[in-house]
Amino acid sequence: MQVLALERAVPGVRDDAFTDALLRTEAERLWELQQAGVVRQAFFRTDRDEAVLVLEAPDAQTARSVLDGLPLVSAGLIDFEVIVLRAYPGFARLFV
Repeated sequence: MQVLALERAVPGVRDDAFTDALLRTEAERLWELQQAGVVRQAFFRTDRDEAVLVLEAPDAQTARSVLDGLPLVSAGLIDFEVIVLRAYPGFARLFV
């Protein structure tokens, strides 16, 4: 199942908490997850500096667990809203 993960800022976190080393570790982990087929797509929003991830996971709890393992989430610097997606059912109307 596809899961959309929208980054949410954590109140009180300062920009200087995002060290180069931590950001590199985050990128390495995302690369591993993408190569494993867990993270299907990774984006940044154009209206604010927040990530949007599309994950492949059997359920929301598994997706949450994957996200919790990201270095920035583990460090308490960011969080994600998890949204389980389903296929658009409206195409069936075309074939009635």
